[in-house]
Amino acid sequence: MIEQLFEHPSAEVLIEEIVTAHREESMLMARRMGAIGDLLSLRTDEAENTDPDPGWAIITGFARTSAEVGAAMNMAPMAASRLVAQAEALDTRLPSIAELLRDAEIDWATTQLIITRTELVDDHLISRIDVALAKRFVKWQSWSRRRVINTVDKLIREIDPDAAKERRASSERGRYVSVTPRPDGTAQLSGRLTATAAAAFDRRVSQMAAGVCAKDSRTVDQRRADAMLALSEGRELRCDCGQPECPARGTDDADSGPRAVINVIASEDTVTGSGDEPGYLEGFGVIDADQVRELAENAPVRWLEEPTVTEDQAMRYQPSAGVARWIRLRDLTCRFPGCDRPVARCDIDHTTPFNHADPAAGGLTVPWGLADYCRQHHRLKTFHSGAGGWNDEQLPDGTVVWTSPTGQTYRTTPDGPELFAGMRPACAAPTARKASRARDKAARIKLIRKQLSEQRPINTARRHRDRARRREIELRKWRNRSRKLLVLFKGGEPSTSPWCPWINEPLEPEELPPDWEPPPIEEACDSDEPPF
Repeated sequence: MIEQLFEHPSAEVLIEEIVTAHREESMLMARRMGAIGDLLSLRTDEAENTDPDPGWAIITGFARTSAEVGAAMNMAPMAASRLVAQAEALDTRLPSIAELLRDAEIDWATTQLIITRTELVDDHLISRIDVALAKRFVKWQSWSRRRVINTVDKLIREIDPDAAKERRASSERGRYVSVTPRPDGTAQLSGRLTATAAAAFDRRVSQMAAGVCAKDSRTVDQRRADAMLALSEGRELRCDCGQPECPARGTDDADSGPRAVINVIASEDTVTGSGDEPGYLEGFGVIDADQVRELAENAPVRWLEEPTVTEDQAMRYQPSAGVARWIRLRDLTCRFPGCDRPVARCDIDHTTPFNHADPAAGGLTVPWGLADYCRQHHRLKTFHSGAGGWNDEQLPDGTVVWTSPTGQTYRTTPDGPELFAGMRPACAAPTARKASRARDKAARIKLIRKQLSEQRPINTARRHRDRARRREIELRKWRNRSRKLLVLFKGGEPSTSPWCPWINEPLEPEELPPDWEPPPIEEACDSDEPPF
């Protein structure tokens, strides 16, 4: 019975809802990209007009826009820069494609494909490709991703063949290697290499994987993965057969290559085995307690506590090694909104500038006055602060409050206390207040009476003004009618009546000006004496 009363929507209705939401998503994305493009134009003009010769201290309009977009959308710096670059392309290079997106004729995924494939097209030829693609993509809905790519690439080769040749060189310039943490405690290694480098790398890893004996228990893929660590440590891949006579078992003495240093942060209980609180692997993220103990088994361990800063140390510009380690342990990443660059790639900066002339006047080198900023956001704060720029303030608990050029505020809290509860600053327990309905009611009544007493004279003055305006308009109309009757009966002869001398005056306007005010209200006499 209940299922009959509350029927599920039909498949047709659900499909229509999906289509509508998909179109709205395209239109909303067009609005966002349009706003970012307009902001980029505004910030670029500001950057160019601020200082005609800024030298190396320039913070470009693109950098300013990327910072504001990243903070507003809580995006990493690279993601924010990529979004700003896409908005710039739609605004200056592909306006017809932007219009299709605004009208939901194409979706954002297709728009991104077009932006990426046309980024190397010459500025003088891009308008032809923009118009041609817009004509072809009006009815694109049934096109596959491969068909979109083929259509764009074919048009580029017809109009700007040099752009197709440049793509290969650009791809080589964009080579990279990245490590992405996975939720299962492993990481994914990806990158882009030249064909020669990739072939040499593949051959070397295969040789290392094949260098163990036949009793090694690992698969080929597992040995290739383990060879990555051996390469980073400058040694051969060790066999795990466990036989002492195996020529590939390796020894620690044979490892003469340089070793990479990685930092692992964990609580004392986790390292000693009396607790299972997760740890943190720098450059990776959270790892479980077993992984922490496995890494700590053959590694040096340093116990860290919040340092005590002497007055002399607080007056120095450079923080001590203990303070620097504590700040990096507390922050873990850059403290700019949305930035996730690890502290290994950050600078320790004074949130309140250090006063070199008089260190005691401000900017002390203490934990609650220092924070980690990556080089990009460090430069942003240094060269684009003050009025109309970015300004930061640090609270005693390590919270950094950023104020953007438009007045928006963003609060960033340190990552360390979120992962390790022992780092949180101690705070006093809240004091309980006994509830009292009578006291709360009396306070509400007092507040209401106060508001009424303040509003009463305002209302009285407004009513007096409205009544006086109506009365004045009625009197003017009556006097004007009397003047017209005088002219009707006596012509132009003036009246000699002593009772209405105003009748000989010109007609008065029957509308009052907005600033017309009546005489003030006469205060009532409070004295008991008669008014005569």
